[in-house]
Amino acid sequence: MGKTRLEAFSDGVLAIVITIMVLELRVPEGGHDLAALRPLLPVFLSYVLSFVYVGLYWNNHHHMLHATHRVSGRILWANLHLLFWLSLVPFTTHWVGESPNEPWPAAVYGCVLLSAAIAYYLLQGSILAHEGPGSTLARAIGSDWKGKSSPIVYALAIGLAFVHPWMSYALYVLVAIVWLVPDRRIERRLDSPGREVDTQ
Repeated sequence: MGKTRLEAFSDGVLAIVITIMVLELRVPEGGHDLAALRPLLPVFLSYVLSFVYVGLYWNNHHHMLHATHRVSGRILWANLHLLFWLSLVPFTTHWVGESPNEPWPAAVYGCVLLSAAIAYYLLQGSILAHEGPGSTLARAIGSDWKGKSSPIVYALAIGLAFVHPWMSYALYVLVAIVWLVPDRRIERRLDSPGREVDTQ
């Protein structure tokens, strides 16, 4: 089956996730200067981090599907699994923003990131199984050290939340920075001579 509806639905869900997150940014009460914004700094920083993560998933999801030619029922369910965990990002973002120094919000935030990373890996695996080892995506991914190491860092961060939450946040930021470094494997593969033409 074609992939157009899957892409459109996923884009819509991620757009709603970002919209819900930004709606949690409230105007400060009882103040009209910059000092009134200071108590909102944790909320804003948690929003920025989560916005970056959702943007990273959108970007990588886009590139992965661009290298995919057709989808199966298994891929559709794997995609819904990923979107489920990403839909929880606004909840955990708000909880972290309201209680940045508490261990459980930091740990649950990490659990959602870990679950989303696993879901993305399963989606990627479903596509690879459907398209075969010689597919454009398989050749582009290679060893995928980022995808394999990120869940390990998330798991470590979840444990560190009970030592000090800000140690967890530092690791979440570190993973985001690693993924922000441009990774053009799929773009290079799609732009290389002799690539398969996607007509979907």
